[in-house]
Amino acid sequence: MKKAKGFPHDGTASAASDSAVAELRGAVMALARRMRTERGDSALPVTKLLVLARLSRHGPATPGRLAAAERLQPQSLTRTLADLAEQGLIVRTRSTGDRRQQTIAITDAGCAALRADVTARDTWLAGALEELNETETGVLLLAAGLLHRLADA
Repeated sequence: MKKAKGFPHDGTASAASDSAVAELRGAVMALARRMRTERGDSALPVTKLLVLARLSRHGPATPGRLAAAERLQPQSLTRTLADLAEQGLIVRTRSTGDRRQQTIAITDAGCAALRADVTARDTWLAGALEELNETETGVLLLAAGLLHRLADA
């Protein structure tokens, strides 16, 4: 992993990096709150969105693998999976060898709900971006590139 300039790499964080982290976290949380507020109840909750997106990209999985892949506690995933199954967005299949083991797969309705949610989020975000001037849009795109690089690192 490349070392970022200006940040200590001995396991301690400087006051400047602490403040930068707090500022970034606050901005991301404020944007998430605004999206939730303005989009209303039609949006999929984050945990459901994560599960459907994971199943759509990687195919069927066990609850344990889903929890590990998305860094969720299996107990917190239980209610989410029950809700998704009740809504017909996923299907659970029991293993023939071990009845306690189950595999979860996304249904066609789940794929449609995921596509609709992503489209609605993109539409909302495009509308929000139209409110920005050219400089602000450029800074935001630069920040997006940096966040992608940070995620890859």
